[in-house]
Amino acid sequence: MQHFLTIILSLVGVLAISQNKQILYGFDDIPQSLMLNPGSKVLHKKHYGIPFLSQVHFNGGSSGVSVYDIFKDGNDNINDRITRKIFEMKNTDFFTATQQLELINFGWRAKNEIYFSGGIYQEFDFIAYFPRDLAILAWEGNQDYLDYQFDLGEISTTGDFMTVYHFGLNKTINKKLTVGARLKLYSSMFSYRSVNNSGTFVTRLGDENSENIYEHTVESADVSVETSGYASLRDLDGSGQVTSEILGRAFFGGNIGVGVDVGFTYEINEAWSLTVSALDIGAIFHSKDVESYRAHGTYTLDGINLIFPPLNQGESTFPYYDDLENEVEREIPIDTLYNKYTQFRPMKFNAGLSFGFGSFNATGACDCLNPGGNKLHKQNVGLQFYSIFRPKGPQMAGTLFYFRRLTEYLSAKATYTVDSYSFTNVGLGLSADLGKVNFYIAADNLIKYSNLAKAKSVSLQLGFNIIIDEE
Repeated sequence: MQHFLTIILSLVGVLAISQNKQILYGFDDIPQSLMLNPGSKVLHKKHYGIPFLSQVHFNGGSSGVSVYDIFKDGNDNINDRITRKIFEMKNTDFFTATQQLELINFGWRAKNEIYFSGGIYQEFDFIAYFPRDLAILAWEGNQDYLDYQFDLGEISTTGDFMTVYHFGLNKTINKKLTVGARLKLYSSMFSYRSVNNSGTFVTRLGDENSENIYEHTVESADVSVETSGYASLRDLDGSGQVTSEILGRAFFGGNIGVGVDVGFTYEINEAWSLTVSALDIGAIFHSKDVESYRAHGTYTLDGINLIFPPLNQGESTFPYYDDLENEVEREIPIDTLYNKYTQFRPMKFNAGLSFGFGSFNATGACDCLNPGGNKLHKQNVGLQFYSIFRPKGPQMAGTLFYFRRLTEYLSAKATYTVDSYSFTNVGLGLSADLGKVNFYIAADNLIKYSNLAKAKSVSLQLGFNIIIDEE
C-alpha cells in the first residue's frame, strides 16, 4: 500500500490539470475568446478554425504537492517527504484534470450585425480530492490511532469524457453594451462520480467479551460510485474495440445533456470596460449503460479464530479469508444499481475589469475598427476573477493582466495569477496574424519552466485560425 501511495503522489503533480484560461479570457484578437465569453467584442468579419488545430488546451497542476516535493535532492529520504506532505495536505486539497481539443470552430457576421459562431470540441474533466484520513491509514496503519475515526466521507471524485456541440450568437446592442449566448449539446462518452459519501473506520481496545485485543469497526458506511458508459466496456476485447465503442458515442451515441453560456461586455466609458460570463449552465442526463455501486452498513472485526488440528489428522486448510470476505459482504453489502441519474456540469464564472489607454490606428485612417464604434486601445491593464463550482465548493483565482497591441499583426498579454496552486503564476500569450492565418499560443507559470518539477500547475494553449477582417 505504501508503494502504491508513493506512485499516486508522484504522478498527480504531472497529470493534474485545471480549467482556468486566464490568458485567453478577454483576448479579443483571438476567436476562441468567444468560448470564454460569448458576449466579448468581435473584431473580425469571419473566422474558420483549422480542424483539430484551432485550439489544443492542456494545463496541469495540483493544489497540495509537486513532483519536486517528493523527488528533490536532500538529506531526508523519500518516505519522510511523503509522510510530511500527507500531514501537510488537507482534505480540501485536490487534483484536477481538464483537456480540450477543438475539432471544428467557425463564425461569421450576418447582415443584421449578429455574429454567429459554432463548432465541436472534445473535453475530458476530472477531479479528486485528497482523502487525508485514508492516506494516513494506508501509509502509517492504525496502531497509533486508537479511537480515531478515519472519515470515509473524504472520498470525493468525478470524471467526464464527452463531445460538445455548440452554437452561439453575439450582438452589439449599442456603443456600450455587447451581449452573447451559446447553446451546448453534450454527448457523454464516459462518466463516473463518487460524492456525498459518509461513514468512519475506527480501531478500539476490545472489552472482556472480545476475541482479540482490538476491535476494528466500519460505522455507518455509505459509499457509492455512479458510472455511465463503463459497464459495456468490460466485455470488449482489446483497446481497439474499446476505442471504437467510445468514439461511436461521440455523435450522440451516449448520454445526452444540454447547457448554455451567457456573457456581456459593458463599456463604462472610453477607458473602462466590464466583462462577465457564466459557462456550462446545464446538466447531462445519464440513462444509457448506467451502473452504480453502493456499499452501506456497519461491521466490527475483532479477530479471526485460528483452528489448529491435531498432527495425526495431517495437513488441513480452513477458508479463513473466504469466510471473512463473505461475512463482510453480508454485513456491508455492495449493491449494483441501474438507476438513471442527472449530473450538473461544473459551472464556470468569469469577470474582468479593464482600463484601456492609447488609441490604436491599424490603418492610419481612424481608430474605430470594431463594429460597436468603440476605440481599440493600444494597451489595457486590469483585473480578472475566475471560479468553478466543484463538489466541495468553488475553486477561485484572481488575475492581474497587461495587454498590448505591438503592431497591426501582433499582440500580447501578460498575466499574474493567484489561485489554489500558487501565488507566483506568471503567464504570457501571443497572437500573430500572418496574412489571413492567425496563430496564438499561451502558457503560464513561466517562472517554473526552468524546473517544471517545482510547478504545481503548468498551462499550454495554442491554435490556428483563418480570420477575415472587417473591410
